[in-house]
Parts: sequence; structure tokens; C-alpha cells
Amino acid sequence: MAQQNKDLEKLFVEQLKDIYSAETQLVSALPKMAKAASTPELQQAFNMHLDETRNHVQRLEQLFDGINSSPRGKKCKGMEGLIEEGNELIQEKAQYDAATLDAGLIAAAQKVEHYEISSYGTVRSFAEQLGRQDAIKLLNQTLDEEYAADRKLTSIAERMVNKQAAS
Repeated sequence: MAQQNKDLEKLFVEQLKDIYSAETQLVSALPKMAKAASTPELQQAFNMHLDETRNHVQRLEQLFDGINSSPRGKKCKGMEGLIEEGNELIQEKAQYDAATLDAGLIAAAQKVEHYEISSYGTVRSFAEQLGRQDAIKLLNQTLDEEYAADRKLTSIAERMVNKQAAS
């Protein structure tokens, strides 16, 4: 039983490092997405989520301080791939009208959000099993913000961008 706890603790830390890498990569990617977007509400959503993402990084750093570990040392290849997909879309923007590009940016951003929701949900579950109440609170706060960002993107897509792209 004790070994299982040590193994889960190790996996917990490794997954947190992966999320930290993902979030720091996203801090660099979101300004490019905001700049590429033509819909003011979408630009604002990307910029708002950039501020939240910076807070996510700080929360993770706080969590790492609490477990006496460093967040460094792992590169999130999943996020790297998702960001690369978004960058390819931006580079190919001449192929699309502005509304269609915005629809594509929302699709790329929602892939990122779903990846983050999955990642944070997993580590929160690990924290629950390990009895890490301090981590659970921080992870829940971030998870709630990731869900809200996803809902906001869906709303922007359904209320305006997808309709504009279709017309």
C-alpha cells in the first residue's frame, strides 16, 4: 500500500510538471491567437484567458512550493502539438476569410481547453486519493476557469462566429 502511494505521488508530480509546461507554452501562444482573431469578442476572450493562464502558472508554482518540488523538467508534447496546429492555421490564414479563420481559432482553442480540463481533472483526482486538500482547492479553482473558458468559446462560436463563417 505504501509503495502504491509513493507511485501515485510520483505520477501526481509528473503530471503536474506536464501541466506546468502546457500552461507556460500557452502563455506564449495566446497572444498570437488574439492577434490573429478578427472578432473583438474573441480577441478579448483570448486576452482574458491569457491573464487566467498566467494565474494558473502561479497556482502551479504555489502547489510545487507546497510539495517541495520544482515544476521544471518536463515538456508537454501534447500541448506542443495542439499549439502547432493552431500556428499552422494562423500561417495558412490567407486561405480563409476572417470569420472562418476565427472559427478555426476557436476550434484550436477548444482542443487546448479540453486537454487542460482532462489534465486538471486527472491530477485533482490523484490529489483526492493522496489526501492533498491544499492541492485540491487550487486545482478545482483552475479547473472551474478552464470549463468557463470553454463555455465562453462555445458561446462566441454559436452566437456569431460560426454564423458569420457560414454566410
